[in-house]
Order: sequence, then C-alpha cells, then structure tokens
Amino acid sequence: MLDKFNELPDWISRGLEDLFPHNYSEDSDQSFIKRLELASKEKKPLRVKLGIDPTGTDIHIGHSILFRKLRAFQDAGHTAVLIIGDFTARIGDPTGKSKTRIQLSKDEVESNALNYLEQLGLGKDPKNSLLDFTTHGRLEIRRNSDWLENLNLSKVIELLSNSTVGQMLAKEDFSNRYKSGTPISLHEFLYPLLQGYDSVAINSDLELGGTDQKFNITMGRDLQRAFGQKPQFGMLLPILVGLDGTQKMSKSLDNFVGINEDSLSMYSKLEKVPDDLVYSYLNLLTNENLKGLSSNPREVQKLMALTITSNFNGVEAARKAQSNSEKLVFGTQDLLEEIPEASVSKVNFPAKAFYLVSKMGLCSSSSDARRQILGGGVRIDGEKIIDPNLQFETPDDVIGKIIQVGKKKFLRVSS
Repeated sequence: MLDKFNELPDWISRGLEDLFPHNYSEDSDQSFIKRLELASKEKKPLRVKLGIDPTGTDIHIGHSILFRKLRAFQDAGHTAVLIIGDFTARIGDPTGKSKTRIQLSKDEVESNALNYLEQLGLGKDPKNSLLDFTTHGRLEIRRNSDWLENLNLSKVIELLSNSTVGQMLAKEDFSNRYKSGTPISLHEFLYPLLQGYDSVAINSDLELGGTDQKFNITMGRDLQRAFGQKPQFGMLLPILVGLDGTQKMSKSLDNFVGINEDSLSMYSKLEKVPDDLVYSYLNLLTNENLKGLSSNPREVQKLMALTITSNFNGVEAARKAQSNSEKLVFGTQDLLEEIPEASVSKVNFPAKAFYLVSKMGLCSSSSDARRQILGGGVRIDGEKIIDPNLQFETPDDVIGKIIQVGKKKFLRVSS
C-alpha cells in the first residue's frame, strides 16, 4: 500500500496503483475520502463503474483484480455498475494494440458477454462468486448499446467536439502507430469518447480500470463535466504479470490461470510462480495478512497458491489439490484423489504420442507436442515419453492413465 493512500480504508487502498484526483481537500469533487463521507451522510451509495468489452470468452485471475475491488465496494454497501460493452466491443479498445482490431459481430459479442457473466457468478451464491448478483441494490448490469446504438449524428458531433486530434495522438498507442506510419482508423478515435460517454449515461461516481485505462477514464471525467455532472474519480489497479514472470497475464501468451480451471491445475500453476511475483499475487488476489508471512519463501509460495485456489474452488478442493500436486512431484500418481479428466472420443486411433498430446489439449499444436516430448517434458503415468512417434493402437492403451506435460499441465484420460 502506498503511503499517499493511508487515509483510505485498507479495503480500498490495498493494491491501489493510482487514484485521481487525489487532493487533501474539503471538496468532494477533489477528495475521494470526502466523496465517501458525503455518500454516507446522504445515505446514497456510490455508483462504481467497471466496463468490460467481451472480446474474448475466458476470465483469468489477472482480470479478477478489478472484479475483486468492485466486490469490495459492493460489500461496503455501494452499487456496482457493470457495463457490458456490447457496442464498444464491436470497435475494440485500441489500448495496447499496434494495429486496428478486427471488429466482432453482435452475436459474437453477446455470446461472450453471457459467458463472462456466468464466470463472474450469475446464478451462484455470492459466497462462491466474484460478484454479488443477488443482494438488492448492489449490482446493475447495463449494456452500452442501450444508449450508444441509437446516437444521432448531432450527438456524435457533440461528443467529438469535446476532444481534439492532439489529445488523441497524445495517447501512447495512437502516438506510436502514427509515428511508425501504421494506419489508425477514424472509428478508433471514437472508442475513448464512447467509453467516456458510458460514465455520463450511468452517472458514475468512480470508475475502476487497469493502469492502461487512465486516458479513457479521464475522458469520462471530461464528458461528465461537459454534460453538467459531477466528475467521477478514477481508480487504477495493476496489471498482473503472468506465470512467465515477464509479460502481462494473457491467454494468447499461455502464461495465465483461468478462474474456472480445476483446482489441481490452478494450484500447480500457482506454486511455480517466480519468487519475485509471490508477494504481488498475495497482495492483489487475496485478503491474506501480509505482515505475518513466513520467512521461508517456499512456504509463502505454497500459501499463495493454496489461498488463491481456495478463493475460486473452495478450501477442501484446494487442500486436495495441494496434496495431489505433491504426489505428482514425488511420483506417487496411484495415490491421487481428484484430477481433471478429458475424453479421447475425438482422438483417431491408432494415434502417435505427439498427436495424442496435442489433441487432448495439453499442447498448443502438434509441433509443440513434438518439442515437449523430445525435450523430456511429457510423462504418461509417471514414465517419460521420448519418442513423439510412439503409437497407441486403441483407446484402451491410454484410458485411465495420467498424461503430464511439464509441471503444470496434466489430466487423466477417460473414454
């Protein structure tokens, strides 16, 4: 926690990277603590905005940092306004992109949105979900197509008049593309304006975002002023570094942990996180007391893996995963309790080892499976496979066996 946020409650300041504006003032437009006090005095919960563009299908633990903070505001009695960017997702956020994103169809976006909501806890007990979907007044789910799809040209021109080309090109991603001669489509300039207009449409008091979202959140503040509203505060949280220890967590980089992964896969990935990331994972992904940690780095790492796995899969499943992980390490697979299963129904037999491993989803491609096998990273029931062309004649040759790739990926083969 940074010293400059000491006056804020720990549930707000934990993991906080930036809060703007952040002034020691009596003005509730400049001091967030004063905005909180005003909300309490008037018995009017803050409206806390978090927008998600459902351009993919899966949520990983890096995404959960923002949802955990949103849940903290829910638990404190405030109203979470979750904006499904079903309209803006068709444009795609240009932040962090070196070229124009492919636009998605309306049906693709809606399918992804429903998938996201289920992962966040739709239909589940609040005790077992990232967000509270059931307590009255704690959550609004809004789709920004409700107000963006039918904007007329005069309103679009009004929005455009509140920004300049210079402001847009000051945005790092646009600036880099402009300097390198990479095309920037005009519709991409609309994205931060439309996302900012979301804050106007829902009358946001506070917007949560990653550290790469400051430009977009600031645009929301500017537009709220232009439309006569009290400007929202911006609260930025860190972007989680992935399992490789270098790049941000991303499914495309295969350095992620999905929030719906089985407990054994989740635990096994987390206990291999590089030592220098363990503290930040505990800080950002748990409520663990950081002042009483063991002096033994390995014990702290195991605590982190166990706690995060418990948060998503329950304490009992996490403890079984910890036990099973140790059995895998020591080669006692026959004593494993619960392990993820995958069917061979889509595998055509006879099947060579590299094809089997790839088809079971343990490697990204057949060539990757070959490399893993040749590198000694593949085991079947604890026995190392060194020939990628080793052939299995029928499903019975592998059903019931455990295939392991590296130290993080494994499954039991089922029929």
